[in-house]
Amino acid sequence: MKNIGVNINSSKFIDEKVINEIIEKISKYFNKAKIKIFMDTIGLEEETTKNLDMVIVLGGDGTILRTARIISKFNVPILGINMGNLGFLASVEILELEEAFEKLSKGEYKVEDRMMLQCEVFSEDSQKTYNCLNDIVISKGALSRILKYDVYIDGEFYTSFKSDGIIISTPTGSTAYALSAGGPIIYPTLEIMSLTPICPHSLHSRSIILESNSEICIKVDSKNERFFLTLDGQESVKPEQCEMIMVKKYDCKCKLIKINGYNYFQVLHKKIF
Repeated sequence: MKNIGVNINSSKFIDEKVINEIIEKISKYFNKAKIKIFMDTIGLEEETTKNLDMVIVLGGDGTILRTARIISKFNVPILGINMGNLGFLASVEILELEEAFEKLSKGEYKVEDRMMLQCEVFSEDSQKTYNCLNDIVISKGALSRILKYDVYIDGEFYTSFKSDGIIISTPTGSTAYALSAGGPIIYPTLEIMSLTPICPHSLHSRSIILESNSEICIKVDSKNERFFLTLDGQESVKPEQCEMIMVKKYDCKCKLIKINGYNYFQVLHKKIF
């Protein structure tokens, strides 16, 4: 690896000694590599990011999600080093740095392709597009009544229901908000998506699993009620005069580096069970 980026989440109050230690480890195991430091993803959106061989992310799951939305189009893999609480997406804990970089330098790792979602919001005079790694959530405002949702799959009517919202999740996001709403755990490298209602006002409304090339169209009967679109629990959009929301698989994938020895089921038990 000749060009390595390091993205740091400044809100984690990461000790400068830790940052210096990581830079030293990179220099030790990749002594000819050029290192570029990014703070809070600033600068990662630039075209030169495509020249990086890897981006090391110092932070929690939120930092990895934010980085993935920005750099997935550049096809650059991400190595997550957990500095947060959950750290479900990270491959390396801070105490495992030496072993991780040694294995990385020897090629003892794999790159997992994680499916992402693309969301198009159609209004009377505009169309806006977003992408995410975990999930897209359509939900009512804090003081709004429950909303009615009409759901179409591949152009065919699926169902209508009233609820607080809808979660459309990737396999990676199945252990996030969708899990709390009663959705299934899905193995993260599969190419499928799930649709899960939030607090539905019905006994028969349940999650549905769809193949990855499905297109989901949602029409929200909001009338005078406010509703929001949230991406990965981080970016919030309030659609104005929204006619429909289309969700499908994003053309790009998030590439996550997993060091040999990483065990998804061990992480699942440690972080969730």
